Amino acid sequence: MARIGRPRKRELVLAAVERDELERIARSRSAAHGLVRRVEIILASAGGETNASIAGRLGVTNPTICHWRKKWFEQGIAGLYGEARPGRPRTHDEEAVAELLRTVLKKRPAVGTHWTVRSAAEVTGLSKSTVARMLALFGVQPHRSKSFKLSTDPLFVDKVKDIVGLYLNPPDHAVVLCVDEKSQIQALERTQPILPLGLGYIEGITHSYVRHGTTTLFAALDIANGQVLTQCRARHRHQEFLGFLKHIDANVPKKLDVHLVVDNYAAHKHPKVRAWLAARRRFHLHFTPTYASWLNQVERWFALLTQRQIRRSSFISAKDLVAKLTTFVDAYNAKSRPFVWTTTSEAILAKVAKLCKAINGTEH
Repeated sequence: MARIGRPRKRELVLAAVERDELERIARSRSAAHGLVRRVEIILASAGGETNASIAGRLGVTNPTICHWRKKWFEQGIAGLYGEARPGRPRTHDEEAVAELLRTVLKKRPAVGTHWTVRSAAEVTGLSKSTVARMLALFGVQPHRSKSFKLSTDPLFVDKVKDIVGLYLNPPDHAVVLCVDEKSQIQALERTQPILPLGLGYIEGITHSYVRHGTTTLFAALDIANGQVLTQCRARHRHQEFLGFLKHIDANVPKKLDVHLVVDNYAAHKHPKVRAWLAARRRFHLHFTPTYASWLNQVERWFALLTQRQIRRSSFISAKDLVAKLTTFVDAYNAKSRPFVWTTTSEAILAKVAKLCKAINGTEH
């Protein structure tokens, strides 16, 4: 006798590979919301949850669940992505887009230093909206630029390998300190009160200020624990640098060697500094290549100091500036963590080589 009533719900069984892929999509933060919802429907159905329960939990209708179950049985994961919907045909072809990209990437505009949406539209004959959309699609940003400086140091390769080797494999029974000075930090007092942060608007700082002098901050960053040893001085000559070296000598246990990563500032190579170092065999200087201060980790700490303490502050005097810098350093050292250096010297040299080829037009 034939069965009367609704047909029995077909059991949905997932293979291990299918389940792994669906769970990956469900966890994704970049997948489309609709796709994630369909994946959740299939996973719930495979888990034995009823259609009514899935509909109530996910906020969908029962026909929607039936539709995507059917798509799964017919096409698998591919069916969950849906079908291309009909729409207005494109008004431009691939060759027009290719010509736009060739123009912007390979040529210079007749007037000005870089292409704008309007100037590119005039030359190519495309609409401004199309040009803007295509440039955004391919990630072409002719209105932006960034600065760079290639090192001309003849010992660039050797110095990179030396310093990166210190970071990735520090010597035993030694401390590695990244040393530099942040000179001429200005004690600027804002001429009007700061407009506080509020709901719907950002903090406001007046652009006018009164100068109350400067200070120079000498800093030594310990790459092992992130601790920073600092000293504020009025100037940044070799005398002050030598005084900071003595400050380091007094604060580092005598049983440890001291490896200092420094740049090529003249004060770091002064004869009196060299003579003092020669008399203390535990000190070893490692100079960064010229125009390669990014190899010195203390520069990253200086950027953090500027962002969190200096840029948006108001100081009533140079003494106030020094006091606030000291407070910041003490608070930072209380919760310090080392910067994690992961890049190898080979990766750095490969990137520099690629940049040189791009400049010379020989990257292909």
